[in-house]
Amino acid sequence: MINASVDNTWLVVQQHPLFSIGLTLIAFQLALALYRRTGWLVLQPVLVSMLIVVTTLLLLGIDYNTYREGAAPIALLLGPATVALAVPLYRNLRRIQLLFWPIILTIVVGGVFTLLLTLTIAHLLGADLQILLTLATKSVTMPIAMLAADQIGGIAALSAVFVMITGVVGTAIGPTMLRWVGVDHPAARGMTYGMNAHAIGTARALEEGEECGAFAALSMSLLGALTAVFLPLSATLLVWLYSSQ
Repeated sequence: MINASVDNTWLVVQQHPLFSIGLTLIAFQLALALYRRTGWLVLQPVLVSMLIVVTTLLLLGIDYNTYREGAAPIALLLGPATVALAVPLYRNLRRIQLLFWPIILTIVVGGVFTLLLTLTIAHLLGADLQILLTLATKSVTMPIAMLAADQIGGIAALSAVFVMITGVVGTAIGPTMLRWVGVDHPAARGMTYGMNAHAIGTARALEEGEECGAFAALSMSLLGALTAVFLPLSATLLVWLYSSQ
């Protein structure tokens, strides 16, 4: 009788409209508390909270579509949160204008080099064309990456995984690598975070300071825009090279 009552209670909780939202918020707060307590960069709140949510869904037998539908209000807040990145950009507009051409050059060279290096390593490891097309989107923020992957013939869902891994790993090892090579300028550090770890890296950059966060948001946005424009052309060339072999 008690077990039946407990089961019914759990069922009511799972079917509550706010269950997905509550699960997401609780998971993130737990992950954030763990990150702040330990200070370990590998325990990124995004990664840890995702693991908590996935584990909970698996244990309770809840499918992803049900969870996503319930958590839709949180997804709606991503737009305003992204727009809010314009605040540090505006406050550092003067500095961005002074460094305009170095910023553009860095994004173009860094973006092309990252793409070529990624595809070369993946090709040498035996990745097929579809995986290469998916990997080509890993260095931009997730909404752009998933849309671009779908348009050029990649796998959108796998692209999201690559983007998340790139962001978490880039944020985890980025500060250490920058310290090793002696990069301490906020603008340079911010550009590195934004280009190599996109949204998660930008969040990390904002922890270091407003200027660092502003340049991270700028580089993430510009690289995303350039990728959305030129990646389809690059994908066409890649497909042609594969078909000609």
